Amino acid sequence: MHGTSKGLKDIQRTFSHAMKLRAGTTFGFSTALGNPSISDLVSSYMLGLHKHKTAKGEASTSAQAISPDTLKRLYNHNHKPENWNNTQLSSGNWCGGNMRRLLQAVYLIAFTCLLCIDEVLNIQAHEVDLYKDDVDGTSCTSITLSFHKNAPFGALAIWIAASRINKGYLFPNINKHDRPITAKNTAMKSEVFLQLFWNNLWDLDITLYPYGTHSFCHGGCQWFSCDLCWSIRQICKWGGWSSDFSHLTIVKYLISSNDNLTIRCDEFFKLDHQVVKCLTCG
Repeated sequence: MHGTSKGLKDIQRTFSHAMKLRAGTTFGFSTALGNPSISDLVSSYMLGLHKHKTAKGEASTSAQAISPDTLKRLYNHNHKPENWNNTQLSSGNWCGGNMRRLLQAVYLIAFTCLLCIDEVLNIQAHEVDLYKDDVDGTSCTSITLSFHKNAPFGALAIWIAASRINKGYLFPNINKHDRPITAKNTAMKSEVFLQLFWNNLWDLDITLYPYGTHSFCHGGCQWFSCDLCWSIRQICKWGGWSSDFSHLTIVKYLISSNDNLTIRCDEFFKLDHQVVKCLTCG
């Protein structure tokens, strides 16, 4: 890939090398329409290859964390009237309004609850409780899995109201008429969601392949740590992870070579630099 030869004892076929080949093919094709490298078949193969390589002992490449700014851009784009209220597919709009409601709900739950995409997609209706807080009357959502978490109310409530799902899996596949397929009571597969997520990123001309199904959990950890100033122990408790740091999952999420630095290196020792971003004035 870089015009250099590797030694005979060097690993020749890593998952990172496969990702580079796929990215090069996508770049060379230069368009999303009809591009074989972003097809569902290739996406499914790459996910399987990643699992196989990791099982064989290859170091796993962490997906880039999705930032609050990127989530805000996705939110603003999906909530445009021509996207949010769309009921028919067209050449200029690859999905309907209900699909965008589903995506927004999954984005927010995975990001704020530090859940893997598979965990979110397998949430069932009986595990969700919409209620009013007894103290201040705030609308709340409670999601009960093997552990108990509270989730943001808005996005999930909007999706439940639009889909009218009251039993079974909350995030099934969507048919060509932009309606959830509930007859089979099957959850959307993670590779299908990943392709939809990439399509959504493509809407904003954001490079697709650094992002994966762990980007939301990854980004949520950094948001809690950097923006909300949560302690590592508090993040571990919220995420349902061990707080003895024996497996260092939290470290891999907070520190990754794939992520974009929010501060330049030449600004590290500026004494007048703002330490924490103000959540009111920015």
